[in-house]
Amino acid sequence: MGLFFIKRLFALLATLAVASWLIFAVLELLPGNVAQVILGDSATAESIAALEQRLGLHRPALARYADWMAGWLQGRSAVSPSYDTPTATLIAERLQVTVPLALMAMALTVVLALALGVYAASQHRRWGDVGVMALSQIGLAVPSFWFAILLILVFAVKLQWVAAGGFPGWREADGGGLAAGLKALVLPAVALAVVQASVLARWTRSAVLDVMRDDFVRTARAKGLSRRATLWRHVLRNAMIPVLTVMGLQFAFLLSGTVVIENVFVLPGLGRLVFQAVANRDLLIVRDVVLLLVAMVLVVNFIVDLLYAVVDPRLQAGRA
Repeated sequence: MGLFFIKRLFALLATLAVASWLIFAVLELLPGNVAQVILGDSATAESIAALEQRLGLHRPALARYADWMAGWLQGRSAVSPSYDTPTATLIAERLQVTVPLALMAMALTVVLALALGVYAASQHRRWGDVGVMALSQIGLAVPSFWFAILLILVFAVKLQWVAAGGFPGWREADGGGLAAGLKALVLPAVALAVVQASVLARWTRSAVLDVMRDDFVRTARAKGLSRRATLWRHVLRNAMIPVLTVMGLQFAFLLSGTVVIENVFVLPGLGRLVFQAVANRDLLIVRDVVLLLVAMVLVVNFIVDLLYAVVDPRLQAGRA
């Protein structure tokens, strides 16, 4: 297990290093002068030169890449030219919205998907199975942004249970609070969870059906265990390997793919920060946010790999 951990950690760090270089190289290869784009066509040569000096664009690319990596390792970041604030500060502020939103959406996804997937497998080729598969197909077909607008129309405009958009903050001193913050994230989380729950429910159903054909399931039933106890205690745990893989990919997507939903609900999250940075041609923010999102995806996949051995002890024994 220790050797497996070291190998996976080394693979994570190596992948992150390659990804950082690719991100830096792609942004470097963009056509045009970054300072000219930021200041506009009416900028003077002196102001463009001053901004290039401030951004360090006069230095060689390798030196700027080394400074970027050193800054991340030392916990410092460049100053955004459009916000005049360190990018790390901006990202930390926006993560306070994006991470809770992703966690809430993932919790809804897991609860709905596991319940519906196990139920559909237990009702294989019956009306319950057909109904769950039909609902999941509808969930896959519905665009998340369209469903988000529909939720706003019903619950914010018609029923007026929640606000149509915005985020009050987590501190009561700012007019928000924990309850108000969670309430503002309910509709966005539901809009994100619908599609993800539809995907995960289908994977759960398929994985559970595969395990239900194994001999140990018939043995458990022969010993007197009820069908429900067999499903939840034995079948689901052995079916969790492919399900965990999909869950890891989905959580990584929820962390990095909330741009549309955050803009629909006007949430000051990481996705909206990237959208505004692209509009402002602030490549420093784009570079740091993209690297952070890549790191999040890699860390989530790393954790999922470690959970495999916890869920299925046979894998740990095989590695030993």
